[in-house]
Amino acid sequence: MRLVESSKLFEYLFHELYQAKNESEVEQLLEEGRPPLERLKWSPLGQIESNFGVIENQQSNPVAAIVEKLTNSIDAILMRRCYEESIDPKGPAAPRSVEEAITRFFPKHKNWDQSSVRNQQAASIQIIGDSHPRDTRDTSLIIYDDGEGQHPENFEDTLLSLLRGNKNEIHFVQGKYNMGGSGAIVFCGEKRYQLIASKRYDGSGLFGFTLVRKHPLTDEEASTQKNTWYEYLKIDGEIPAFPIDKLDLGLYKRLFCTGTIIKLYSYELKGNLHVRRDLGRSLNEFLYAPALPIYTVETKERYPKDSGLTSAIFGLKQRLQNNDYVEEIFSETYTDRQIGRMNVTVHLFRARAKEKTAKETRQTIRDEFFKNNMAVLFSVNGQVHGHYTTEFITRSLGFNLLKDYLLIHVDCTEMNLDFRNELFMASRDRLKQGKESKQLRDVLAKNLKKGQLREIYKRRKDTISVEAEDDEALLRSFAENLPINNELRSLLSQTFKLDREDKSKKRRRPNPDPRPKEGFHPKRFPSFFNLDVNAENGRPVITIPANESKTIKFNTDVENQYFDRTDEPGDMKIALMGYTSNGSSGGNKKGTVNDIQDVLTVNRSSPNEGSIRVVLEPTEDVEVGDEIEIQADLSNPGNDLTERFWVKINKPLPKKKHEMPKPEDEKIGLPKHVLVYEKQVPEEPNRKLWENLEEQGITMDRKVVMYPDVESDVLETIYINMDSNVLKKYKSGIRKLSTDQNQVANKRYISSVYFHTLFLYVINRQRGYEIYKRLDDQPQEGVDLSEYLQDIFSSHYAGFLMNFGVDKLLDSLGE
Repeated sequence: MRLVESSKLFEYLFHELYQAKNESEVEQLLEEGRPPLERLKWSPLGQIESNFGVIENQQSNPVAAIVEKLTNSIDAILMRRCYEESIDPKGPAAPRSVEEAITRFFPKHKNWDQSSVRNQQAASIQIIGDSHPRDTRDTSLIIYDDGEGQHPENFEDTLLSLLRGNKNEIHFVQGKYNMGGSGAIVFCGEKRYQLIASKRYDGSGLFGFTLVRKHPLTDEEASTQKNTWYEYLKIDGEIPAFPIDKLDLGLYKRLFCTGTIIKLYSYELKGNLHVRRDLGRSLNEFLYAPALPIYTVETKERYPKDSGLTSAIFGLKQRLQNNDYVEEIFSETYTDRQIGRMNVTVHLFRARAKEKTAKETRQTIRDEFFKNNMAVLFSVNGQVHGHYTTEFITRSLGFNLLKDYLLIHVDCTEMNLDFRNELFMASRDRLKQGKESKQLRDVLAKNLKKGQLREIYKRRKDTISVEAEDDEALLRSFAENLPINNELRSLLSQTFKLDREDKSKKRRRPNPDPRPKEGFHPKRFPSFFNLDVNAENGRPVITIPANESKTIKFNTDVENQYFDRTDEPGDMKIALMGYTSNGSSGGNKKGTVNDIQDVLTVNRSSPNEGSIRVVLEPTEDVEVGDEIEIQADLSNPGNDLTERFWVKINKPLPKKKHEMPKPEDEKIGLPKHVLVYEKQVPEEPNRKLWENLEEQGITMDRKVVMYPDVESDVLETIYINMDSNVLKKYKSGIRKLSTDQNQVANKRYISSVYFHTLFLYVINRQRGYEIYKRLDDQPQEGVDLSEYLQDIFSSHYAGFLMNFGVDKLLDSLGE
């Protein structure tokens, strides 16, 4: 009788807690102290009384913390499938990776690109919004999965454990650190309430539940304790539980039978209040390519006028396929001895799409794909573990014009384990600031700058036609009269290209090749694959100097997206088949080479108009005369295509001597300047307009004074806004502005902006200043020097230049 009575009380308590819309209602329920609450006791989470630091020092972003919960749900489903096939998850028969587990347990996973099939699978993991209809700002989140589930008596060793490492020996799951997804607790209101309930997948045992919270310190505890702790509810010394068959918990198109359900009360969502639309976009960013699809669910109660309440998300990779805003996708693979293999996918967005203006297009791209300001994503098994902002594109790559149009994904799954473990924090939401992180940044920037991305940048930049302006003679005359000493001249020569031609002549573009290019007709799968190289003694041989790299090309007829598409993607593997030493080391040379990374750094691009580019660079361990036998395999269903070739290491090339010209013989290479206007006028039909620059990612409006275009630390062009508020205000202060006075004002404005930009850029760049911007509730973010200068001129600095200290400037202009 006692057991039956307790079960009914526990069932009543669970439903009361589950139906609570926010933390204040949970708090009210606990304060009422109705049975069986008078018998409850709170135990420290993870059986660790000092657990405050462990839980608080996890994800810094509330969305990243939710992702950790969803990752646990994916793990739980894979574990269930493993148990259902009577496989020991830690045994030799278990899958060795997440990818292998998906292939084995979900034979129809290749059909998940079809919405109907994807939706059916996504129902196994759901995230649902809950709140009072009129107060969606105070939103609670419900996360459900039909995974392995847990018996109540095992909660403390699984769902409520910390730092026990109970997944370390299971290779096909993401969870390794055994934090129990506890990082999300710190974003649950002020009281940190989290409801956890579960039933084992096979239907055995009871349905158990508990409530987690931050312990409220008494006055006495506050005087003796340095920190509080996190705890969970037990009744009569046990996890409360009761029998169930099915429960209606408001899930999308299903009842709860087995699995796990968690409710996060009053969760901190900020700009992600609409679960399907806003939170779904953010989750896609953090789950670039999740192992399983996930349902995001909104309710009619919360958004009665919304017709789009549900969506099955499957990561950013799937969203970007065949997207109208994406112009091009390509990938490159970098293989390095210390790093291992990393696969890099670059997504280039269009400047204009869907008949929108350039500004509207850019804003849509920002809202849809960059809600969390993550421009470079680092993932393991599809889950993002860290990121760079656009400062990587401007500072490390120097591709300023692309900063709002690039999304770069770096797959770290195949990196060397030791290196990868030193890259990411245990919270799996940010990079460590160590030597490995710096090495990764350097290698990534080095390869991206010299690959296909550089060609794209040049193509974008070339669309901005730059002709000599009438005011160029003015600036050149001014520059010739500057009292520049040798030290300053040396600074300038390091920052600008030396001027060894007559700049008064207009720059002419080379005539395009008049010969028509042969049409490329791509196929879905390749029909041929061959190396574009001459044979030597009956075999293809590549010769590489010991201190150089060499680019080789393979010809094929497969489509450009072959490596990057979500539906039936292909791959290219490059493996070491044999290694012959020249024998000159007298027996001290390592006798066996097992991996190509030991002898060659290999970078591979995705197909591009029938060509696959591969860059080979010898490591320090190879010697002149060594020969390396290599096999390249291009995947093809049922019949992979293979090419075998040899690499021979030649003598190093002599280093070229670069003689620096003497300072007194140098000519300062001044950057170009381009005047930009808001509107076209009949008397100046060739004006450069704001909208022309907007298409290239350069924003011009009345608040902007100038934009410094920098490439590889070289200031090439200064775009000067002739319709800025600064110039308009200055002219408005001149009574009866005549034509001459208007010209003088324009010259003063152009000269002041141009030369102050020039010298501020040179001095700051050469002094090596690093500039950071303070963000609310976020780590400091590095700011590119050109971006910093643009912001400075857009405030009061340009107005100051126009009104003070211009006498000498006017004298030099001959006014």
